[in-house]
Amino acid sequence: MAATNIRIPSRLLFIDGEWREPVKKNRLPIINPATEQVIGDIPGATAEDVNIAVEAARRALAGEWGSTTGAQRAKYLRSIAAKVKERKPELVPLEAIDSGKPLVEADADMDDVSSTIEYYAGLAEALDSRQKTPVPLHLESIKSCVLREPIGVVGLITPWNYPLLMAIWKVAPALAAGCAAILKPSELASITCLELGEICREVGLPPGALNILTGLGPEAGAPLATHRHVDKVSFTGSLATGVKIMTAAAQLVKPVTLELGGKSPIVIFEDVGDLDKAVEWTLFGCFWTNGQICSATSRLILQESIAAEFVNKLLAWTKNIKISDPLEEGCKLGPIVSQAQYEKVMKCISTAKSEGATILYGGKRPEHLQKGYYVEPTIITDVNTSMQIWKEEVFGPVLCIKTFKTEKEAIELANDTEYGLAAAVLSKDLERCERMAKAFQTGAVWVNCSQPCFWQPPWGGKKRSGFGRELGEWGLENYFNIKQITQYVSDEPWGWYKPPSK
Repeated sequence: MAATNIRIPSRLLFIDGEWREPVKKNRLPIINPATEQVIGDIPGATAEDVNIAVEAARRALAGEWGSTTGAQRAKYLRSIAAKVKERKPELVPLEAIDSGKPLVEADADMDDVSSTIEYYAGLAEALDSRQKTPVPLHLESIKSCVLREPIGVVGLITPWNYPLLMAIWKVAPALAAGCAAILKPSELASITCLELGEICREVGLPPGALNILTGLGPEAGAPLATHRHVDKVSFTGSLATGVKIMTAAAQLVKPVTLELGGKSPIVIFEDVGDLDKAVEWTLFGCFWTNGQICSATSRLILQESIAAEFVNKLLAWTKNIKISDPLEEGCKLGPIVSQAQYEKVMKCISTAKSEGATILYGGKRPEHLQKGYYVEPTIITDVNTSMQIWKEEVFGPVLCIKTFKTEKEAIELANDTEYGLAAAVLSKDLERCERMAKAFQTGAVWVNCSQPCFWQPPWGGKKRSGFGRELGEWGLENYFNIKQITQYVSDEPWGWYKPPSK
């Protein structure tokens, strides 16, 4: 498949169920990271557009969308999922060309998009029977129940590594809960998120229920996060931006959900058994999505006794990874998303070298690719815990290695990070795996694997990886106001005060 055969749709902002030109008529270039060529443009929203979208969302809550039942919302969600499936052949290459991820990964992402929407349709449908859930009390004269109400207008700010999938992780539960949403995808990869607007228009989603604003963070994201009439913000992205959002939300006492990345460990013990299998999970855990994953297990912590043999196998497997244009058949590693991100990754590698680490493999542009933001899969050894490469998230295909002797030492190394999103442990000793899983200071643990992610379990971190949970039933709870209704049901007076004597 050639990039020249792919038509990039030209879209406006999606507000109040319609395509609308930005107030300031700004447009931003779409750059194909595989060729460095401009292949189209997207609208650039500003604070003026945010105001219009917030007003539309509030009208939706006060009108048709706000009066829907869970079953009605489920019907809309299933229609959206069906449209995603129908349009999958065009959405997959758009995702690949926009974000740089291999075509096979974009294909899998689209399946997850439709499945996640269908999952939340099921939860929306079940909501109707869960309303007025009784709360047992110790007094028979009083009955109490709980209502789950939509929290209101929500601002959803999403990253570029899984453009449509990360958007759906937020959009699907927000709509299922009955919120009105404003999605602000990353300006680096917005094409498929705009196509979601067209899908919503085609299925007749009530106007204002979902609004989509593309644009730069300072010009569109910041006004959305700080808007007085946005009731909650859910953000996935960098720690620095997350801190700004949390600071702004604190001024308004506004709830936030933050997923801010990680520096996740993968701990491999000498009793792992099949080294080739462990090597593949190591590669998948770090190099999937071109290494641009917040949960990437980019710190390999190896038991000393197997380190030499394991690293030799790791090198052989790494050299076999096909690096190419993401649209090429068999591609397993595409380009970094942008020039700025490419330069950041290369600087991290050069800093590791200057601090005394060894670039065992990779660390440069592949010789056969002279254009595009490509970085060879990189393996770094002779690492100590004071180095930047050990401490800071790279967000590129870079793996650093450190060895250990004892389980206690492995735990200390694994938890030696300010982040706490995910961790992996590989061992045949399942009791040891259980001990490690309890010891990891993270929100997610993989046992004898690394990186598989599903829509049913909760997702989120601790420490500087953020707080709150997405996906599963926990993701739906993010978008509710939990309201108690307590009723006095006795015919007898309360009896606290005495009536005046006659």
